[in-house]
Amino acid sequence: MFGGTAPTGGDQGIRTSGDVLVDRTADGTDLNAVWDEFRDVLAFWNNERTSIVDLLAFRTTDTAEAVPQTFTVGSMERATELGVPQAGGFPGDFLLVGYRFDDYDRASRLGWRFLRDSDVRQVRSVMDNIMAADNKLTTGLILQRLLNPVRGHNEFGATVFGLYDGAAPGPPPYLGRNFPDTENHYIASGASQIDSGDIEDAIRKITRKGFGTQANSQILILANPDESELIQSWRAGEQSRPAEGAETSGPVARYDFIPAKNAPPFLTPASELIGEQVPGEYNGLKVEGSYGPAMLIQSDFVPPEYVIVTASYGKNSPYNPVAFREHPNAAYQGLRLIPGSWLGYPIIESFAARGCGVGTRHRGGAVAVQVTTDAAYTAPVIDL
Repeated sequence: MFGGTAPTGGDQGIRTSGDVLVDRTADGTDLNAVWDEFRDVLAFWNNERTSIVDLLAFRTTDTAEAVPQTFTVGSMERATELGVPQAGGFPGDFLLVGYRFDDYDRASRLGWRFLRDSDVRQVRSVMDNIMAADNKLTTGLILQRLLNPVRGHNEFGATVFGLYDGAAPGPPPYLGRNFPDTENHYIASGASQIDSGDIEDAIRKITRKGFGTQANSQILILANPDESELIQSWRAGEQSRPAEGAETSGPVARYDFIPAKNAPPFLTPASELIGEQVPGEYNGLKVEGSYGPAMLIQSDFVPPEYVIVTASYGKNSPYNPVAFREHPNAAYQGLRLIPGSWLGYPIIESFAARGCGVGTRHRGGAVAVQVTTDAAYTAPVIDL
C-alpha cells in the first residue's frame, strides 16, 4: 500500500509462485475439498485435542467466579433432644477470581499461481502452521499465568490472580493448618541447578493445602528437557546436585526417579525394580517417569531454568489450577476459520481466529520454581 510491498515467503506473508483463475492444486485436489478438510480438522482440533491446556485448565465463559480455595468440608454436630443443628452451606473461603479475554488471529493468503503449481501437502502445511501457532498460544497463556506472579484486571475490573505471591489475601486454613499471607508459591531455587529439595518443597506446598491428595488427582512436574534430564538422574539417598557456595553437600533425594514403562530398559544396582512403573502416557502427554508421588512431563514449552509442579484433576476439571476463558457465544469459541476479502483471484484469503484468556482459579494448586542463584523469583518472558 502506498508504494510498499506485502511480505512474502518464510513463516508469514502471501504464498506466491516463487515459494514453489485455479480451482484445484497441481495434484488434482479440488480446492473446495481442501477447505472442507480444513474445517473438519479444526473441529477435531477444538473438540478432541488433549494437551497441557486440558490437564491444567477448566474451560469457562465466565468473566469472574467465586472459587473456594481449599477442600475443607463442614462438620457434623452432636444431636440433642430439642436442639436444631446448623444448616450446611458452602465453604466460607471463596475468593473472587477474574479471567482475561483477548482476540488473536492469523491469516492465510495463497496466490493463484502457488495453488496452481502446488500439491495438497504444501497447502496443508499452511494450516499445520496455523494450528501449531494456536497450540503455542493456548499453552503459552496457561504457562505464562502459572509462571508470572503479577496480578492484573480484566475488562470488568475483576482481579486476575496468579499463584500465592506473598501478598494478601493468603491461603485459607486447611484441616487445622494455618498459612500466613506471606505464603509464596514462586520459588527461587538458590542454586545454579535444580535439585530434589526444590521439587519436594513444591510438592509439600501443594499437598499441605489439600491439592493433589485425592484419588482423582495427579501431581505433575512440567520441565524443560534441560531440567528434565537432571531430574531423571536422581536416586534416593544420593546428592541430587553438587554442593554450591558454603554447602558441605548437595540436597539428598528422598526418592528414586523411576522411568516410565515405555522408557528404555534399565537395571537398579541390585538388578531389580522396587515399586511400580508409571504409564508412559497421561491424558495424551508423554510421561518420562515418576519422582515420589509426581509424574515428570517434559515439554519444550516450559522455559529453560523453570519448573512447574502442579496438581491436575484430569481433562477440564474445575479443580485444575487455571481457568481458560472463551466467549459465551458458542459460535466464537475455539479456533475458527473465517473467509477473507479475497476468495478467488489473484489471492485466496482466510483467517484463523481465537478469542480466549486465562486466570488462576486455585492459587494453591501449583508452584513455580526458577533455577537461579538470586534470592528473588523473576518471571520468564514467554513467546506467545
